[in-house]
Amino acid sequence: MNILDKIIADKRKEVALKKEHIPVQLLEQIPFFERATISLANNLRNSSTGIIAEFKRKSPSKSIINNTATVEDVAFGYENAGVCGMSVLTDEIYFGGTLDDLILARESCNLPLLRKDFVIDEYQLLEAKAFGADVILLIAAVLTKQEIKQFSTFAKELGLDVLLEVHDEKELQKSIMPSLDMLGVNNRNLKTFEVSLDMSKELASKIPNDFVKVSESGISSVEAIKELKPYGYQGFLIGENFMKTENPGESAKKFISLL
Repeated sequence: MNILDKIIADKRKEVALKKEHIPVQLLEQIPFFERATISLANNLRNSSTGIIAEFKRKSPSKSIINNTATVEDVAFGYENAGVCGMSVLTDEIYFGGTLDDLILARESCNLPLLRKDFVIDEYQLLEAKAFGADVILLIAAVLTKQEIKQFSTFAKELGLDVLLEVHDEKELQKSIMPSLDMLGVNNRNLKTFEVSLDMSKELASKIPNDFVKVSESGISSVEAIKELKPYGYQGFLIGENFMKTENPGESAKKFISLL
């Protein structure tokens, strides 16, 4: 069983438990549920930098990345740095995140927020909306074509942007559908955790231009972004690079000033 299978097995248990304890009606009563969302896809289309900066405490591949920075400070710092959007990890077991992080980020900035988690149920989309997210992530590796269609359509009904993540051409081919806004290529092999920008380059021409192209993982230098821009990428998800420093907002600011 690889790490991804393990994460998904635990996620199914977690979501089943939540559905028992927090009914949908309760989620719909949270004030954020009614707020108008901010489109990350539009921000990326109109940006010259395209940075989506992440808040992440730990990961299965790196263990602890940063357990001292607060989500409020980081959100404020990222917005001040001029990023296009913020990704917030809400998986607790493997990434040390919670839905409270999403709420705190929402209260601390006006950036579009991506709820980054392993979506396997529509219930998680309602959660995302209720806790202040503007965008959800769908991972092609763990979903069938039918599920991608079902979840992305439902997300659009809720007013959420959809970023779909692929790791290879096979996943890309099953995923292209009009209910997506952004197609992300993860440069990290989820089974081995090795990173290479070649996957982003290889898939770029196969992604229709109707979608905003996003490159994810392993982007740790301005050079990497300059290398990927000619391939049509408008979004760059950067996680550990900022989070592993003492002041992620300041690191993002310096990084963006070099672009």
